[in-house]
Amino acid sequence: MEKDYFVPFLDYGEDKFEEKRSKFTGRLWHVETPEQATAKIKEMRDSYWDATHHCYAYILREGNIMRYSDDGEPQGTAGMPILDVLRHENLVDVCCVVTRYFGGVLLGTGGLVRAYTQGAQIAVAAAGVQRMSLYTVALIACPYNLYEIILHLLPDYDCSVEETDYGADVTLTVTLPAGTEDRLNAALAEATAGQVYAEVMETRFMGRRVK
Repeated sequence: MEKDYFVPFLDYGEDKFEEKRSKFTGRLWHVETPEQATAKIKEMRDSYWDATHHCYAYILREGNIMRYSDDGEPQGTAGMPILDVLRHENLVDVCCVVTRYFGGVLLGTGGLVRAYTQGAQIAVAAAGVQRMSLYTVALIACPYNLYEIILHLLPDYDCSVEETDYGADVTLTVTLPAGTEDRLNAALAEATAGQVYAEVMETRFMGRRVK
């Protein structure tokens, strides 16, 4: 079974702070290709052309791609700290750009690392993080007299109703963690004397916010 992974909860997050008169803005996007990541970086450079630095990092799940840049800051003081924040959060399919307007006071190597780390951290906090897990989508068709029994049973199996169709029977479209279908079907069979079961339609990754 494919492993869980983490991506930004929102497609975009932004926050800013000031350190010794230098102004930093951290921005983070949910991206899925190198082209999308480089387009966001270019957009920042074009939109804020007068900024001193646009330091960035991005990580893509497809191909396990990681890229970063100090954009003129001393080597190792900007791009790598941003990348380290993304890796610490286990994020993939993410691009973070921290923009700096120099305020006239040198921050030193340690100060720069702390500032760019903070810029990435506040961008992550603004966007949030969600865990992508593999879920099964299934159909449950049941007679109306068993509908309430099934509704009360489903939460015990982390099974959520996504859609309900009221026809000759009640048909529920449900999602549940992949690999738990047999447990659910055993419970349904016991509760309905074998009349009702979940028919698996597909599996897909779905997100749940974790921070």
